[in-house]
Amino acid sequence: MVTAIEIGIDCLEPAALAPFWSAALGYEIGDLDTVGTYLDLVPPRSDLPVVYLQRVPEPKSTKNRLHLDLMVPDPESEVERLLGLGAVLVGEPRSGSEGGWWQVMNDPDGNEFCVCRAD
Repeated sequence: MVTAIEIGIDCLEPAALAPFWSAALGYEIGDLDTVGTYLDLVPPRSDLPVVYLQRVPEPKSTKNRLHLDLMVPDPESEVERLLGLGAVLVGEPRSGSEGGWWQVMNDPDGNEFCVCRAD
């Protein structure tokens, strides 16, 4: 049985990408490990997953096979806020047959994530 989930985001420079994800998620920036490979982002509540940034040697070259969906009550405003932090839009906003709304974005390292309307 799983007792917790941690989410890893590959990047070239964890310390450089940490301010973006810290501000995007409302997490605190933790410590970079002594080797300089892993940097934890500490959630504001214990019921949220730890997110960590992992240094990898190669730049991102293809679409992510897994991504984060950030569920927010006002996604249009959140998209604008994230653009101000350095995110980039990927295409136009989308909507589903059940009334969902989401905008695909890239973080400053090119990792895809979505901003979604929370119901």
